[in-house]
Amino acid sequence: MCMACEEADLYYRWQMLETIAKGEMPPGMTADDLRAMEMPLPGEIELIEKPDGTQVIRKVVAAEATIAPKAKPSAKAKSAAKAKAKKATARASAKANAFVCDTPEEA
Repeated sequence: MCMACEEADLYYRWQMLETIAKGEMPPGMTADDLRAMEMPLPGEIELIEKPDGTQVIRKVVAAEATIAPKAKPSAKAKSAAKAKAKKATARASAKANAFVCDTPEEA
């Protein structure tokens, strides 16, 4: 992946993380998609604003008795979520600027 594509992917994941921290589900994503991308679900993290105005995203600490074991996503779900995220990243990148990556895919 070229540097521009990698930066766009990281930016897209950060935007999703901010959305999740606000308690919202990112548009077009499901809980399975988020788990396949190893992202938290809404309610698992929160956005805290400190007195000096800085914002921090932190994990929500829940009682041990209420935490359900995480189900591992299947390989098919992982590859589908990865493809979906890659397409969304490409769309977001294309909208953000005129740069389009022409680097061939690495196998």
